[in-house]
Amino acid sequence: MENDATLTIGENAYALNIIEGTESEKAVDISSLRKKSKFITFDDGYGNTGSCESSVTFIDGDQGILRYRGFDIADLATSSNFLETSYLVIYGELPSASELDLFKERVSKFSKLPEEVVNAIHAQPKNSHPMGVLAAGLQSLGGAYPAYCTNDRKSDLECFDETAALIISTVRTIAATRHRFLLSEEVPEADPAASYCQNFLSMMFGKESESEEIPKSVINALDLIFLLHADHEQNCSTSTCRMIASGGANPFASLAGGVSALWGPLHGGANMAVIKMLNQIHDAGDDGSRFIESAKQGKTRLMGFGHRVYKNYDPRAKILKSACDDALEALGVSSPILEIARRLEEEALKDSYFVERKLYPNVDFYSGIILQALGFPTDMFTVLFAIGRTPGWLAHWKEIAETGKKIHRPRQIYQGSPLRPYSPLEKR
Repeated sequence: MENDATLTIGENAYALNIIEGTESEKAVDISSLRKKSKFITFDDGYGNTGSCESSVTFIDGDQGILRYRGFDIADLATSSNFLETSYLVIYGELPSASELDLFKERVSKFSKLPEEVVNAIHAQPKNSHPMGVLAAGLQSLGGAYPAYCTNDRKSDLECFDETAALIISTVRTIAATRHRFLLSEEVPEADPAASYCQNFLSMMFGKESESEEIPKSVINALDLIFLLHADHEQNCSTSTCRMIASGGANPFASLAGGVSALWGPLHGGANMAVIKMLNQIHDAGDDGSRFIESAKQGKTRLMGFGHRVYKNYDPRAKILKSACDDALEALGVSSPILEIARRLEEEALKDSYFVERKLYPNVDFYSGIILQALGFPTDMFTVLFAIGRTPGWLAHWKEIAETGKKIHRPRQIYQGSPLRPYSPLEKR
């Protein structure tokens, strides 16, 4: 393949470099185009624009491939866990036994929030959305650890190991603290001997006086949800996090921006939409059959099916389906909502209308079902997404801090009024 491409505009030709990724992805490098030609490119929504080079995650949506740092998601889901995968995503390599132990120790020691952060969470209006509280909690956390939050890249990188463990640990504590506060309850302290997800479930739903054992399959299902959401390339929230970081902002501010971007219903709210759809079907006295026919006629939308990136089966959904079945069995959960979900899944997987259009169940379909069965309030589903995505955001902050040279500054095509004279108020 030639080393450059040529763009012809009128009578002028401009030589542009071609970049090839390690998985043979190809891009025309237009970074010099404006300087050479005074032209820019236009790509509404950046669907065809590579904003950066990154070594964190590879996705091939046509083939249904998702890899973290070169490791296939199916292998990680089978053999790893959330904290080990978090280390991999952040640092680029699987940890040794001693490295993993140290990482776990760091995460464990930061499980309790400083009192001023707890007070900041409690000070949020009761009607505040949990994602808003999480963003505010992260900002407050940075204030509580000023040495980790300097806005000086060199200083912030020097303490990054501590910062990463602090944030990974406390995002779950912020979530649990808000949940318990609304119930007028205290958050049980984390058990150093328990796993990350076991502690989180205890923080959310446990009682200090109770030592009820949480089924292993339930813990594993939540751990798997977090692992499968650890990173997903340059989506809206990750791109937001990187853009904020490009300005030199600290990890706390950058991740708070990522949380705010994820809050939008077009990004992080898909699993909530699944539960809303299932409830609507149930309230209408439907077992799912009428809804499916309505979806085929374009009158309704089947939430949790299909994916913007994956034109094949979402590889995460295949993995989560089995965990979903195991968790529901362990919980002994049976409800009309879950029965409707199973019927939708069964019918859509065999109906030619959905199969031909590759509208398979995606990760949001199964995660929504699991989270509801575990007892999480629906408005917290996106928070759970954010907890899982935290290592990815940290990895991208680190990548920007270590390699970034320019502040991100997209261009635009101005379509407003041309120059016009100012008219004094008395003459308007």
